[in-house]
This record gives sequence, C-alpha cells and structure tokens, in this order.
Amino acid sequence: MGASESQLTFGWGALTVIALYLFSTIGVGWLARRSSRGHSLSDHYLAGRSLGFLALFLTLYSTQYSGNTLFGYTGISYRIGFSWTASILFMFSVITGYLLFAPRLVALSRKKKFITPGDYIAHRFGSPRLTLLSTLLMIYALANYTLAQLRAIGAAVEGLTNGAVPSAYGIITLAIIMVVYETLGGMRSVAWTDMIQGILLLSGFLMLLFMVPGLAGGLPAVVEHLSRIDPAKVEVPTLEGCMNWISYVFLFGFGAAIYPQAIQRLYASRSTRVLKRSLALMTIMPFTTALIAMICGVTGSVVLPDLAPGETDQVLARICSLIMNQSTEGYWLVVLIFAAALAALMSTADSALLSISSMVTKDIYQVYFRPQSNEAELTSVGKWCSWIIVTLLVVIAIGTEKTLIRLLELKFEVLIQIAPCFFLGLYWKRLRGETVLTGMVAGLLVGLGLTWLGYPRVWGFHAGVIGLLVNFGFCLVGVLLPTSQRQTRTA
Repeated sequence: MGASESQLTFGWGALTVIALYLFSTIGVGWLARRSSRGHSLSDHYLAGRSLGFLALFLTLYSTQYSGNTLFGYTGISYRIGFSWTASILFMFSVITGYLLFAPRLVALSRKKKFITPGDYIAHRFGSPRLTLLSTLLMIYALANYTLAQLRAIGAAVEGLTNGAVPSAYGIITLAIIMVVYETLGGMRSVAWTDMIQGILLLSGFLMLLFMVPGLAGGLPAVVEHLSRIDPAKVEVPTLEGCMNWISYVFLFGFGAAIYPQAIQRLYASRSTRVLKRSLALMTIMPFTTALIAMICGVTGSVVLPDLAPGETDQVLARICSLIMNQSTEGYWLVVLIFAAALAALMSTADSALLSISSMVTKDIYQVYFRPQSNEAELTSVGKWCSWIIVTLLVVIAIGTEKTLIRLLELKFEVLIQIAPCFFLGLYWKRLRGETVLTGMVAGLLVGLGLTWLGYPRVWGFHAGVIGLLVNFGFCLVGVLLPTSQRQTRTA
C-alpha cells in the first residue's frame, strides 16, 4: 500500500456518502425557502415564531453541543485527564442559566415582537450606547464562535487524513455549503437542518461511547494505565483546580445562556410551554455529550500518547482513523461519526452566522445607516452580510493557531459582560441603562486588562469572571443608591 493510500483513510464510497449528506442540507434550505411566508425579518430570522417542541429541542441541542465539544473537549481531556469530568457540571449550568431568565424573556418578546437580543436591550433600558456596545460584543463573540467551528472542521479533515488533505480545504467547503442553505431559508432552514444534525450528533456520541474505550481495553484499563504513566491525569484536582471549575460554571452559566443565537431560538419558540419542555429534556444531554467527549479524550491519551500540543484538537479524528482500519463495520461506523461531527460544526456555525447577520442588519444598518429601510430590504442586506462575514472568517480560520478551548474562553470573557442586561434587567426595575453600561465597561476593562497583562486566570478564576463580578457590583450599587443620588450621578 502506498503512502498516500495509507494516509487517506476515506474511500470513494465514504466520501460520496458524506458529500450527499452535505449537499442534502442545501436541499433542505431550498424546501425551507419554499415554505417561507414572505420576506419579513420575523420569518427569515425567527421562522415566524413557529418552532415546536421537537424542532426547538433539537436545534438547541445541536447548537449547544458543537465542534468545541467534539474536538475541543476531547483535546483538553487528552491534555489534563479526568479533571475535565467537571465539564458535565459546566453544561448543566447553561440550562440553569436559561431557566433563570428565558421564560420571562420569551413572554416579553412575543408581546413586543423582538427580533434580536438588541431589541430587548433597547426596549428595557432605552440607551442607544448600551445597545450598540452590547451588539458589538455579541457580534465579536459570535464571530469568534464561528471561527472555532471552522477551525474544528479543519482539524477533523486533517486528522482523518493524517495530513494528506490540508485543513483549508475542509474549512472552505463547509463554509460555502453552510452559507448557501442559511441564506436560502433563514432560521427555518437552520432549524430543519439542525433536526437532522441533532439526531446524527446524538447517534455519533452514543457510538463513540461503545467504540472508543475498547481501543485501550476498557475504561478501567485507561485509568490504570494513566495512573502509572501520567498520575496527574487521574489525581484529585488542587484547590486552584477546583476554583477553576467554579469559574467555568460562571463562564458557561452566564455566557452560553446568553448566546445571541440561543436567545433568538427562545424568541422563535411557539410558546413558553414548548420552551420549558425543551429545556427540561436538555438537562440530561450533558451525559450524552460532554461525558462521552471526556472519555474519548482520556482514551486517546493512552492509545495516542505522542501527540504534540498543537495536535491535541485532532485526537478524536486520529482515534476514528484507528477504528476505521480495524474492520469494515468500523469503517462505516466512523463514516457516520464523521457525518455527526460535520453536523455538530454546521449546526453551530450556521446559527451563529444567522445571528450575526440579524444584528448587523437590524441593530446597526437600520439604526445608523438606513432608518427608512423596509423589511424586504433588510432581509436582502442580511443575506449579503452572511456571505461577506463568512468569507472574512474563513481567511482568519485558515491562518489562526489558537486552540479551540482558548477560542471558546476568549469569546466568553467578553460575552458574559452582557449578562446583567438579562439576568438582572428582567427582574430589577430600578436598574438603569447608564448603570448597566458603566458596569459593562468596568467588567470589560478588568477582564481584558488582566488578560493583556498576562493574568488570564487569578487563583483559578478566569479574568472575564472577575470582570463580571465587578460588573455585577456596579449594578448592585446603582440599584441600592437612593433615587436622588442616581439621578445626580447620571446628570
């Protein structure tokens, strides 16, 4: 067997199956376009607020558990071991975050016809500066998020082919397909493809659970082997490590719960009852995703012990290459797993891209450039924005060297500073826009300042989490001040 044949593990049959799956998403986009009810922003970006229980659950699931989970989580588990079991708790904290504000926000959004998260902030606080800063931060976070998904597909392609196919080809191909079906059918297209992708993703994770540990003789053998060659990966975390866990709970609980694309899915739900049922089912999903990703990562550290630090995000793809070479059944099972990986990446990236498009169009273009524009024009502009944004992100994704988990953290460091707008604004009527803006700026200065000074973590806490505590502190002081003092300070 030649060198090229031994590296390129996918044959034409597998490549044909994956290509058919990818191009079928464009067909779904075309069907969604035919089912659209006009050119309104509500129809394009929120599917006419018609998502039922199954559609809402699967689109939330496939968006929350993304390429970061499949590749980033397995990569960090490879590096640090069983300590990453705490990621299950992180993902539970996201659902807790939703439940703290989502039902109230959905009821208000249906009454006030919100399209973007910025619509709520503008309605609640009446501060153009706060709305603009929040929108820019959300756009940055989502651009970062989409970038991480594009990087993950590059890692998947390069890992499965042992470097025979450069990551750039996978990034470009996925991006083109994704933006085509997203611009065709908007949220309806994204939600429908997410239903397919969510089923594939869940199936892929369950297959990994039964296939991967066997490569090292089972999970007990993995623990025994690591305890001999790398005890740190099975030891109880230090106090600073436990503090880092707590920090991740805040980072995910406040950050992931206010993803703009997640908030727009809340807006798109058919009713509050549908939303609560979907969130209730989401509570068991960390065991089918984060836990399995951790198991794959620690198993990889035994069967692939010599990966360089820059290659750890490819550990799942390398493991799949081993499984493929064992048997015909393993070959086709990995084809399905790879399709599930693509599903995870696409379902997250397309959602983020759609949200970026909506915020650029409605919160910036309409407000500051074309106040007189109608909804048909805004929808058209939003589609062009998607193409421009994805082109820029592809160029950056091909050139960046940061690991997937670090990209995830950088996004959350910024995004969580918007949390008081939702977690406090929906309950504290005395909270004013100027107070929230001051707290947000203070939180950003602290979080980003610590990072730039070389302190991304302090006693295990992320710099952004420390910034959020400062942010909440400003909001609390602003609410507790007597009314006369608050008016004097804002005058």
